[in-house]
Amino acid sequence: MKIVITGSIAFDYLMSFPGKFHDAFVADKLEKISLSFLVDSLKRQRGGTAPNIAYTMALLGDRPAIMATAGQDFGEYRVWLESHGIDTSAVLDIEDEFCASFFVNTDEDNNQIASFYTGAMAHAGKLTFARYAPDADLTIITPNDPTAMLSYVRECKLLGLPYIYDPSQQTARITSEEICEGIDGCYLLSSNEYEFQLIQEKTGLSENDILDQVGGLVMTMGSAGSRLIIDGREEFIPVAPTRWVSEPTGAGDAYRAGLMRGMQLGLPWSVAGRMGALAAAYVLEQFGPQNHFFTREEFVARYRESFDDEGALDTLLLEPQPIPMPLPAAR
Repeated sequence: MKIVITGSIAFDYLMSFPGKFHDAFVADKLEKISLSFLVDSLKRQRGGTAPNIAYTMALLGDRPAIMATAGQDFGEYRVWLESHGIDTSAVLDIEDEFCASFFVNTDEDNNQIASFYTGAMAHAGKLTFARYAPDADLTIITPNDPTAMLSYVRECKLLGLPYIYDPSQQTARITSEEICEGIDGCYLLSSNEYEFQLIQEKTGLSENDILDQVGGLVMTMGSAGSRLIIDGREEFIPVAPTRWVSEPTGAGDAYRAGLMRGMQLGLPWSVAGRMGALAAAYVLEQFGPQNHFFTREEFVARYRESFDDEGALDTLLLEPQPIPMPLPAAR
C-alpha cells in the first residue's frame, strides 16, 4: 500500500508562554479581543503536516511520499528529508516564494494559539495525483491551501483513489459545503475532539450523520486517548505513557503516521491506533515535531512496555512487509 501524504511544508516558529491563556480573557468582552502574550522562548523548527507525518512513518520503516509545494528556502530541508528515507520527488518548488510559516504560542497547560502564513503552499492546487502520484494506493488530505484540498478531494473521487480526510486546522477556514464534500465518501475522517465539534457546528451534521457518509472516524482526544469507529465498530485507544512532556506541536501528525503505518502492515485497528498513540508520545517528549528518534526495535520494545502486549508488533520487524489491511468500506 503506497500512501501519498499531502499537506503543508512549513517552518514552525514555536513560542512558550509561562502562564495560562484563559486568565487573559474577559468573559463578557470576547467580541472585542486585544491581547499580547510575552513569551519566554522562540525556536524555528522544520514542520508542516506532510513532512511531520512522513518523518514518523519513515522511522517506522516505510518510505513515504510527499506531494506538496515548497519555497526557495526548501533546499536544505529537502536534503534532510531524503536523508531520512522520505520521497520528495512529488514536491514542487515555487521559485519566487518562501515555504509556509507556522507561528504557535503554547501555554503551561499545552493550550495553543497559532497563525499560519501560506507562502508557497498557496500554489498547492497546481499538483494532481494523475501527474505527480499516479501509483498512489491511498492518500491523506491534511491542512493545505483550501482550494487545493477541495481539488484533491474531487480528483480522488474521480480516480477512485481512497483518501483520509483530515481538515484539522483548516476546519475553521473552509466552508461547510467544502467540509461536507470532503467527508462524503472518504475512507476515514481524521480529527481531534475540538475540530470534530466544529465540523458538526459548521455543517449541522450529527456524529451518526457523519458516520453514515464515511468508512471510519479517527478522533484524538488529548490525554483522554482516541476513538476509532470503523464500519460501525468502536475501539477506544488509550494514551501511551510519556516519560515527560516538552511541547505538543506535531503530536497529532505522529498519531496519524503510526496509525497509517499500522494499516500498511495489516495490523488490527486496535494495534494501529496504539502505534499512533505511542508515536505521539515520542513527539510530546521533544521540542518540535521532527526532533524525536527511535529504531523499530526500540519502538516495539516500548510498545510492549506501554501496552503490555508481547507479540502485536512483531510484524514491524519483518521484511518483506505483509499484505495490508483492507480499508473500511466506502459509503
